[in-house]
Amino acid sequence: QVQLVESGGGLVQPGGSLRLSCAASGSFFSINAMGWYRQAPGKERELVAAITRGGSTNYADSVKGRFTISRHNANNTVYLQMNSLKPEDTAVYYCNAAVLPTWGRSYNSWGQGTQVTVSS
Repeated sequence: QVQLVESGGGLVQPGGSLRLSCAASGSFFSINAMGWYRQAPGKERELVAAITRGGSTNYADSVKGRFTISRHNANNTVYLQMNSLKPEDTAVYYCNAAVLPTWGRSYNSWGQGTQVTVSS
């Protein structure tokens, strides 16, 4: 099984930056796409950014030009560089991975989440 552990969240002032990391560990054959989702209180969980093994990316319109997703395939780690943060970016950010196990069908795995708070 795979475990995803996020880190890098915290409190930052508007206009500031944070870099989130998510490391996958455990027993699996490979990880295909990885992504970041976020959920604010009372709101639906939404896709922030996703990246394939080949490096293709997509972003939510609200973060385009401000956030950058990247990954290190060798270490099964995905990052989210967040710049020009706004109060509306405040949410719990969750790492997601599409996991291909050694034997069986692929499945999605989720991290425990890391809190990002943007406030003065």
